[in-house]
Amino acid sequence: VPLPGGTTGHAVGGTLIALLLGPWAACIAVSMALLLQALIFGDGGILAFGANCFNMAFVLPFVGYTVTHLIAPKFGTEESTKKRDLIAAGVGSYCGLNAAALCAAIEFGIQPMLFTDAAGNALYCPYGLGVAIPAMMIGHLTVFGLVEVIFTCAILAFVRSAAPEMQLSHEASHTSTPLKVFLGALILATPI
Repeated sequence: VPLPGGTTGHAVGGTLIALLLGPWAACIAVSMALLLQALIFGDGGILAFGANCFNMAFVLPFVGYTVTHLIAPKFGTEESTKKRDLIAAGVGSYCGLNAAALCAAIEFGIQPMLFTDAAGNALYCPYGLGVAIPAMMIGHLTVFGLVEVIFTCAILAFVRSAAPEMQLSHEASHTSTPLKVFLGALILATPI
């Protein structure tokens, strides 16, 4: 959905994937989705692929996953734990999406300070931080953040009822060290 200030807003689902498969798997999944969007639909673009991956495939799932697990302790009755997990997932998805939006807003906002032509005009994004941050954050703090929360909680509740073996778990995301090193190298090697 277009936003004022020359950008767009949308729900991503990065926290949802991180909670179901782990944050490293979410990093790969969202990166692949962004690559397909850029190559097939021209959405985001190839030149913005590195920044999009950093924001939506790295910041979003890791922030969302961390916030969720910080506020969802595993104690109490099974029913109260399920409710806490869903509430924590909602808060985590909201925080993750807004952290990614803030990173994008900062990236847009510093463009005019860094890249100008001989006449002093911005080469890419003409709006500074004073426009970019409110433009991104107002839409994401209100509409898109709530859509992300509803989407994440609804899908998690459905998965819990349809496939109870896929529960939120602190142990679910133990990823091998070589895979973490490989993914970290891919993120660092991605051109911004």
